[in-house]
Amino acid sequence: MTARLGVNVDHVATLRQARRGKQPDPLFAAALAELGGAAQITVHLREDRRHIQDRDLRIMRDTVKTLLNLEMAATQELVKIAYETRPDVSTLVPERREELTTEGGLDVIGQRDNLRKVVRTLRDAEIEVALFIDPDLDQVRASHKLDADRIELHTGRYAEARTGQEREAELARIVDCAKAAKKLGLSVAAGHGLDYQNVQAIARIAEIEELNIGHSIVGRALFVGMERAVREMIELMRMA
Repeated sequence: MTARLGVNVDHVATLRQARRGKQPDPLFAAALAELGGAAQITVHLREDRRHIQDRDLRIMRDTVKTLLNLEMAATQELVKIAYETRPDVSTLVPERREELTTEGGLDVIGQRDNLRKVVRTLRDAEIEVALFIDPDLDQVRASHKLDADRIELHTGRYAEARTGQEREAELARIVDCAKAAKKLGLSVAAGHGLDYQNVQAIARIAEIEELNIGHSIVGRALFVGMERAVREMIELMRMA
């Protein structure tokens, strides 16, 4: 079974916010991504609001026709917004204001008390909860103990590997964690740093049901358009 594609449109909003204007509109990008075959739209409402804004999220809740996945820090403010907006999925991610993009996975073990409360609150609102974690078996087990619905495996180290040996080692970690999570009854997604050159090895992992990809698709869309960029990624995943 081919994994479904979630398209992250954050960087369309990044370009808009560079001029604090109205264009390009991530809402339009989300609609085009769905026309291209995306099964999910992913947005990260960061605490500093550097790209996606609250208004974007509210309107997407009314306009996204597939699934809406809200990436968010496990803070009281964001939990309240998720509770009011009711995305289909909330993916809890670590967040530091000085980072350019999410640099790693949640420390589920170290933050289990706070995360347990957040997971419970979101699930009470009938929102599926995913935990964005590094491919580490202990973190997988901890995610299961918190009653998360799914995990998303951070593929950054795989994507940034400089040698074939490093890449294969990271890929093996991802495979082991995906298999372990599936045995525990967790749904498995993956994402971060995936592009048109490296996606197929990850898409080939049978236990991974979803890939969330943003930067490379938005970059490709500058030259060929969003619909075609999404279709090309889906075809690569299907061929894998």
